[in-house]
Amino acid sequence: MDSEHRIVELLERIQANQQRQLDGLQESLRLQREQFEIARTQFERAERLNDRAEKIQASGAKMVATARRAMIIILPVIFFLLVYLSWLMLR
Repeated sequence: MDSEHRIVELLERIQANQQRQLDGLQESLRLQREQFEIARTQFERAERLNDRAEKIQASGAKMVATARRAMIIILPVIFFLLVYLSWLMLR
């Protein structure tokens, strides 16, 4: 009888340890899911920021291209006006 009681006690200990391990695994899984959600949220935010940065860079490139085209027109006009002003002053 005593050995049966000891076996039952050992089995109960094993079961308690298994339950603790299972609880620990469930907590670990919960934490992993939380970390995954945080990482997913950060990835989505980074993706949105990258999209926004690309749009800003594209609009900046358009502005630079427009400024270059404007300079092609404005610089000769300024040069012509300087030459004309110099001619008027020296005349």
